[in-house]
Amino acid sequence: MDERDQRHAQADDAETPGEARDWRAGLLKNLMGLAASIVLTGASFWAASTGLVWGPGIPVLLAALAIGQMGVHLVFFLHISSGPEGTNTILALAFGVFVVALVVFGSMLIMANLDAGMQGMDGLMRMQR
Repeated sequence: MDERDQRHAQADDAETPGEARDWRAGLLKNLMGLAASIVLTGASFWAASTGLVWGPGIPVLLAALAIGQMGVHLVFFLHISSGPEGTNTILALAFGVFVVALVVFGSMLIMANLDAGMQGMDGLMRMQR
């Protein structure tokens, strides 16, 4: 077998860019993500139902656990990393978050403006007389 055939054989053995080197490593990573998600979900339910956490601190704890849950999903399941190949993915995700925030907060602003411009019940009653 000459050098060209060896290079061709090595190219056939090479995996595609999206494939994991070993399916066990991919399975282990997914199982680690599943375990982390289950632990964070259980901690959220525990925090909401226990009396051991200071009452006004519960929303802060739940928000921190929710952010942790988002991080677990991004890293373990969506495979978003800070490597050079993940730059476009991170930018696309940031743009998506920006658009969703713009729609949500813009809708809230519009609804607050409409609510401020509406008459109260006493004004409506006076109009009917």
